[in-house]
Amino acid sequence: MPPPVHKGVDCDVHPAVPNLKALFPYLDGYWRESFIERGIPGFEANTYPPNVPLSQRPDWKETRAATDVCQLSDQVFRGAQTDFAICNCLYGVELPFSEDMGRVVARAVNDWIRHEWLDKDARLRASIVIPMQNVEFAVDEIERCAADKRFVQVKVMATQETPLGRRHWWPIYAAAERHGLPIGIHPGSTYRHATTSLGWPTYYSEDYNAYAQAFQSQIASMVCEGVFTKYPKLKVVILESGVTWAPAFLWRLSKLWRGLRSEVPWVDRPPVEIVRDHVRFTIAPFDVPPDARTIARVIDHLGSEEFLLYASDFPHWQHDDDDAMPPHVPKTLQDKIRIDNPLATYPRLKEDAA
Repeated sequence: MPPPVHKGVDCDVHPAVPNLKALFPYLDGYWRESFIERGIPGFEANTYPPNVPLSQRPDWKETRAATDVCQLSDQVFRGAQTDFAICNCLYGVELPFSEDMGRVVARAVNDWIRHEWLDKDARLRASIVIPMQNVEFAVDEIERCAADKRFVQVKVMATQETPLGRRHWWPIYAAAERHGLPIGIHPGSTYRHATTSLGWPTYYSEDYNAYAQAFQSQIASMVCEGVFTKYPKLKVVILESGVTWAPAFLWRLSKLWRGLRSEVPWVDRPPVEIVRDHVRFTIAPFDVPPDARTIARVIDHLGSEEFLLYASDFPHWQHDDDDAMPPHVPKTLQDKIRIDNPLATYPRLKEDAA
């Protein structure tokens, strides 16, 4: 029996697959032998290079963080005082060009999460990782994992081969909506295209900052292509993107829509209203100067206290102290960010709380 929600939900923690061999128990013999014979070392996502400071808090670098359920649970639940945490595994399921390989690696990661993490701590929940190389395979994996109510979200990377609003992705959204699963969009890339609109960057600082552009493009795509018109119950969670870019972007998108709306007649109200109904943002990183006046202005510009969800982003480290909740956030808003907003966003968590 899971605990009730008194203290809140951590919407973004990152258990790490230690190596490809950790997935071998969840692969059939053909694929185990294939990976060994072909000398494939694994599918490490390059979004968080191990020695980059924001990839892991300095005092956790004695060992690789988030490879042990006891360590993760101790840091996430004791330190942040939350009741549930959603595991978003960033293993590079979407990196192989082979659709079949992507499918079996996604399946193995989800089974590894189920048995090595969810079975060992009743407070953990997880996102389903899906092979975006093939939409049919992605839907099959959602259907397979959705029977386990501990999977509460479907996770995809922010930069794909095509924008996420394109209609060939829509069967994924139909399956997610049918099972009450939000779509979580997290920094990460298939690396099929350059990670900025101008080409490949030189430095990691450029690459990481460019994700704000990717998130803007994905939101614009999903709104303008009509995803939320087709799937009115679908929720999208923007994970680890920052939030201060959102007000200006949504203002601009809504302003231009007024002059161009004849092109997209299915967008029947300002995009900012659609986003407020369907999109949520985690607060890690909360890219706002730590003073009460500025934080109040940012919340006011967002136009809703329902936008924000609590996240520690364990083991990534983009804040300065042990509390991922930014200082000077009013107590009433803290309660909404930690408890009310996550429960309203994740129907399966709400069922657990009930």
